Amino acid sequence: MDKYVCARPLHPGEVLKDEIEYRGISQRKLAVQMGMPYKVLNHILNERRPLTIQTEMMFEAALGVPADSLIRLQTDYNLQVANQDKSFAERLAQIRKAVAAL
Repeated sequence: MDKYVCARPLHPGEVLKDEIEYRGISQRKLAVQMGMPYKVLNHILNERRPLTIQTEMMFEAALGVPADSLIRLQTDYNLQVANQDKSFAERLAQIRKAVAAL
């Protein structure tokens, strides 16, 4: 079994949303403090938008959540989603087959 496949990939936004809810911080207030549009923050927290290096660093500054942990979560999430994409898996198989014939 592939090490990146699980029942449901864990998006870093889910972890961040739990953290701000635990702390009782409103999304709107956090967005203002981070200088980020509320809609962008909400999309990240609701797993509709990926984190970037810059947003990971902003969350680290605002919440103390290490950016390198968020980077790993986002990378693992991306790998899990890609591994669950059947059409992409077929494309990879075609590439492997073509390269093996070289």
